[in-house]
Amino acid sequence: MGQVLDARGLRKAYKRTTAVDGIDLTVAAGERVALLGPNGAGKTTTLLMLLGAILPDEGTVEVLGHPLPKERSEAMGGVGFAAGYLPLPERLKVREVLAVFANLYGIADPGAGISTALERFRIAHLADAMATELSSGQRTLVGIVKATLHRPQLLVLDEPTASLDPDVAEQVRVGVERQCDETGAALLVTSHNMTDVERICERVVFVAAGRVVADGTPDEVMRHFGRGNLEEVFLHLARPEER
Repeated sequence: MGQVLDARGLRKAYKRTTAVDGIDLTVAAGERVALLGPNGAGKTTTLLMLLGAILPDEGTVEVLGHPLPKERSEAMGGVGFAAGYLPLPERLKVREVLAVFANLYGIADPGAGISTALERFRIAHLADAMATELSSGQRTLVGIVKATLHRPQLLVLDEPTASLDPDVAEQVRVGVERQCDETGAALLVTSHNMTDVERICERVVFVAAGRVVADGTPDEVMRHFGRGNLEEVFLHLARPEER
């Protein structure tokens, strides 16, 4: 099984802090990986480097066999990215928003693709709603649908269930599972919700202070830290005095 993501020795420093300090991260085709850690651990900076949005001070990134930043356009053609904080165009209906992105992706039959994606996440009833009419949870779901229209080989989600009601968070989890099952997409997700991780991820990578401190199955990581569940591991890493 080949790698869809291969990052080596990533480092990124800002004026007053080193955000990422030598992170290695791989994701195999079809693998579902959670990138976890407390606030300030370096997760978001790492994601931005993996997507080519910012350049590392040191290290290399390959996505779908394409080195960044040289072949970023080719790499990102096979990647879908969504985050709850990304806005949607407000003067369009949901179907129109998705049609814009389907055309950008060059999807041959955008209408069918949009309908299938909306059904997968159980929001077909929102197709003709204006973006301004959507709740925050519905906006998150539409954002994820947008990121999956082109059947990406790697789906990257940044805090997909943050601040969502439990029922909407479950809707996100079910839709993401269906997407990965039906298309074979690999998944890289950050989350503070350990229910997300336990449900949909087979491997967890914990980072703290810009470094990888654990990498393995949830059971392996829990044993490594001597904790009974992933939430206890998370809390342990969030308290520097305990590390």
